[in-house]
Amino acid sequence: MNAKKRILFLCTHNAARSQIAEGFVNALYADRYEAYSAGSEPTEVHPCAIEVMAELGINITSQRAKSLVEYDNASFDYVVTMCADAHENCPIFPGGVEYLHHPFVNPGSIPAPDTDRCASGRHVRDQIKAWFEGTFGKNSGKV
Repeated sequence: MNAKKRILFLCTHNAARSQIAEGFVNALYADRYEAYSAGSEPTEVHPCAIEVMAELGINITSQRAKSLVEYDNASFDYVVTMCADAHENCPIFPGGVEYLHHPFVNPGSIPAPDTDRCASGRHVRDQIKAWFEGTFGKNSGKV
């Protein structure tokens, strides 16, 4: 049996995108992957990230924002950067075997409508899920 592949998801604040990705992988693909997340300027897990994941039955309340420093001596099969634009300081991590980048808009940077404060988080959640399934799903060629 092959060992699980380790994935590190990175974004600036480790508050939403990378937290959502970590939660998806550990909840839905734990048989094949171990996911972690970190940021160059970690803050705290965004309440909407927790809420939109709970809508799918995935509990990320025990996750916390982490600095890249916590993984200084770690290595990962995949390092995935998730920053969307030049205004963000996307982290760089040297301990990866394969590097992937997929830009996802920071849901915290999108103004929320009065009727649904987590609408942008839900949209980004769905984009991350679709990207992950297409990139790492059973027929993706990745183990």
